[in-house]
Amino acid sequence: MQVSERAAAESATRELGAFLERRREQIAQRWADTPLFRTVFTVSRDEAVDACKTVVDALSEVASSGRLEDVAAPGFDSAREQLGRMAASRSRAGFSPAQIAEEAAGLRVAAAELLRGESSGPPAPEAQDLLLALTVLMGTLRLVIMETTVSAGEELMARQRQQLIEVATPVINLWEGVVAVPLIGTLDSARSQVVMESLLEAIVEQRARYAILDITGVPTVDSLVAQHLMNTVAAARLMGAECIVSGIRPAIAQTIVYLGIDLSSIVTRSSLSDALAYALDRQGVEISRRTAGVNPR
Repeated sequence: MQVSERAAAESATRELGAFLERRREQIAQRWADTPLFRTVFTVSRDEAVDACKTVVDALSEVASSGRLEDVAAPGFDSAREQLGRMAASRSRAGFSPAQIAEEAAGLRVAAAELLRGESSGPPAPEAQDLLLALTVLMGTLRLVIMETTVSAGEELMARQRQQLIEVATPVINLWEGVVAVPLIGTLDSARSQVVMESLLEAIVEQRARYAILDITGVPTVDSLVAQHLMNTVAAARLMGAECIVSGIRPAIAQTIVYLGIDLSSIVTRSSLSDALAYALDRQGVEISRRTAGVNPR
């Protein structure tokens, strides 16, 4: 870029910062009626206007710093949290990052109209440079919004995944002093941590002496799954409860033997009912089968 062109670009950037500061109120009022802001701030329009002013102030600061194309410009820091909340709201409403970015692109139109309105007659070269600088800056804002949208989407999915893990890992109080966790699906590290925390909390709350881990619904058991189970058993023992692993099917038993996994220190049973019977017997509870047609006196 030649010296004269660079000087013209720098001048346009400084003028853009001054324009955004000068027209802050008008831009905010127009942006408050765009879908990106209007559909997020539904309680009060004043709230939408205030949010718009925060973004305009950020753009003015970025323009004044001359870093129009830098998504990491410090000026965006003040608006990034606001943009993140908006992106999260639109994501929860079912909008994709591309759709949200398209809404962000619409913000340029309102600002450009105000910019053109400041000059009369055919646009001078200086005005064209100013409009180009605005276009570049709004393109960078669009990238920032896309970035925060993707981040908000990842956080939302992480929270939903955590909630699904917790829902899919209930702790059941089977009997006084006996709790059980029926495991269904793959037992990975994240879920194992939830299992352990939920089980330990239940042991404390129920004052349980026996905890049953039922793996009937676990499709496969490898060395990693076995390690997770052993860690959970060890943690339960530290809390004063004996842990029983039930639901070991013939195929899983063969796999454990083939892998050379040592579960000799863990009490195992083939079914949940067998594990419960073991726990009740250890507590001195006798269960008698009622004969059909005979009523107890």
